[in-house]
Amino acid sequence: MYIKRAMEETIVRISNMFPVMLVTGPRQVGKTTLLQKLSEPERKYVTLDDPDVRYLAKQDPALFMQRYTPPVLIDEIQYATELLPYIKIYVDTTKQKGSIWITGSQVFRLMRDVSESLAGRVGIVNLLGLSDAEIYNYKSEPFSTEPERLMKRISGLKQRNLNEIYARIFKGSMPELYADENVDWETYYRSYVDTYLQRDIRDLAQVADEMSFYNFMTVAAAHTSKSVVYEELANAAGISAPTAKKWLSILVSSHIIALVQPYYNNVLKRVVKMPLMHFLDTGLAAYLLKWSSPDTLERGAMAGAFFESFVFSEIYKSYLNAGKEPPIFYYRDKDQKEIDLLLYQNGSLFPVEIKKAASPGKAAIKNFKVLEPIQEPERFGGMSQLKVNIGTGSVICMAQDLLPLDHKNWYVPVWMI
Repeated sequence: MYIKRAMEETIVRISNMFPVMLVTGPRQVGKTTLLQKLSEPERKYVTLDDPDVRYLAKQDPALFMQRYTPPVLIDEIQYATELLPYIKIYVDTTKQKGSIWITGSQVFRLMRDVSESLAGRVGIVNLLGLSDAEIYNYKSEPFSTEPERLMKRISGLKQRNLNEIYARIFKGSMPELYADENVDWETYYRSYVDTYLQRDIRDLAQVADEMSFYNFMTVAAAHTSKSVVYEELANAAGISAPTAKKWLSILVSSHIIALVQPYYNNVLKRVVKMPLMHFLDTGLAAYLLKWSSPDTLERGAMAGAFFESFVFSEIYKSYLNAGKEPPIFYYRDKDQKEIDLLLYQNGSLFPVEIKKAASPGKAAIKNFKVLEPIQEPERFGGMSQLKVNIGTGSVICMAQDLLPLDHKNWYVPVWMI
């Protein structure tokens, strides 16, 4: 069963802008399925997973391009990056928009080669797992805290309770788990991790021991929604801090995790500058940490961390699916005051707090006031050019309705983001 993807319009738009379109993302998120669905009848399809085809592409890329003339969809391009200079020659000659579509899972190997060979000629789209909008079939749009947008949005959505939300968090976002109800969750993720370790990680010279990397992935899952401290990750995984930093960059490049950078403004003097880490597929994190069911996860010590990472990933995907760079930051200072997310758009900051509670109270927004100096930088020893407006804030939580918390902040039910 094909699940309609929120990115379909973005794919068509990017393809019409560039001669080459690259769709990246983790394994098994539906890159090929999506592109085949959008392909016109005359577009050929070829996968470099096929050893014979891969051999031709690597040994005689010119002959490959003669055999598979555009329009063409080339799957898993990272297995034969020797094709990229020949793709460049073709598109420079024909200047035909959308003539070559390529996909790639091993982004850490691929992006340097693509940027060197196809600079200015390739539109890059990042596809992640399914969003709530895709699973429950409602309109996907970049998340915004604006009350007018939220009030318009809530009318067409179905409420979900705590058990339903944690069933979704536990299940994760892989399309196959939703397209076929007979797929066993544990078996699926075990196979997924094995494939990732054996086909992607084994290809990297800096990862000599797959089991050590698996252990590191598990440690990273246990640190979801926490600040990145490389020494802490290294000690927990039994590796060196430089190795932890290198391996974390692999997880980021693989779109297994995302790092949220801290928001910094010279007026805010005591900001901690460590990034925050979120697992992008909470189902994968639950598998790695051996949670056995949604109920045990919801009652467990990591329930809040998983809730935060789920909310982050939904907001993050809402921007990627629209073809936009997610404008997401977070705030933490040396006094341990923290704001879970900050959306920075059009010269304004929109604070977002994430709470598992149904009615968190005004304590949830108490840290929003740390941002006040950036509204009046001159009063705090800064230049007027540093002024940033503070927009409407959100407390994303288990509330059953969209409600104002005060004149500038709203409770936003998690099921409507």
